[in-house]
Amino acid sequence: MAHTLYSFRRCPYAMRARLAISISQQQVHLREIVLKDKPNEMLLISPKGSVPVLQTASGEVLDESLDIMIWALEQHDPNKWLEGDLVGMLNLIDENDIDFKYWLDKYKYAVRFPEFPSEHYRDQGELFLNKLEQRLNAHTHLFDNHTRLADMAIFPFIRQWASVDKDYFKNSPYPRIKDWLNALISNPLFNSVMQKNPLWLSNNEEVLFP
Repeated sequence: MAHTLYSFRRCPYAMRARLAISISQQQVHLREIVLKDKPNEMLLISPKGSVPVLQTASGEVLDESLDIMIWALEQHDPNKWLEGDLVGMLNLIDENDIDFKYWLDKYKYAVRFPEFPSEHYRDQGELFLNKLEQRLNAHTHLFDNHTRLADMAIFPFIRQWASVDKDYFKNSPYPRIKDWLNALISNPLFNSVMQKNPLWLSNNEEVLFP
C-alpha cells in the first residue's frame, strides 16, 4: 500500500502539506478533490471532511496539515526545516492557524459579516502581520536566516491575505513581509506543488507526487 494524500490545490493547509511532502521526497498518490463533492474514500478515513488527509502506507491517517508536515520532515528533512526553535515555531504557527486565520476569513469574506466593515477585519489581522514584520526586520526569515517550518507553514496564508486587496497590500507598510513572501512564492518548490492535476475519481489512474 502506498501513501495517499487527499488535497485541494488552492487550500493553504493543503499547500503546506504538499510543500513538506515534496521537499522530503515522500512519494504519495495525490488525489485532487472538489470540496463540494468529497469522495467517500476520504470520508471513510476522515469523517470531518477537510483537506489535507494523508493515509500512510501503514494505514495511519493524519488529517491535520501540520501533523502531515512534521511526519514528512521526520522521514527526511534535507533543508533542515525542523531545526532551530521548534517550540517557538509551533507557537507562532498556532497563532496563525487560530487567531490570524479567523480574521483572514472575515476579511476575505467581509460581505458575509456585515457587522463591521472589511477595514475592521483587516486591522485585526494586521496585528499578526506587525509581529511578522518585526521578526523579519531581524533576519530574512521568521526565526533566522534560513527557511524553517514556520515560514513554510505560514506563508500560504499570508499569500491569501495579500490577494484579498492586492492594491492595498502592495502599498501597505510591510516591506519585509513583501520581500519574504515574494521570495517564497517565486521558489521553484512552490511552483512545483501548485501544478494543476486532474480531479481524482475512484476509477482514475493514480497521480504520483512529487
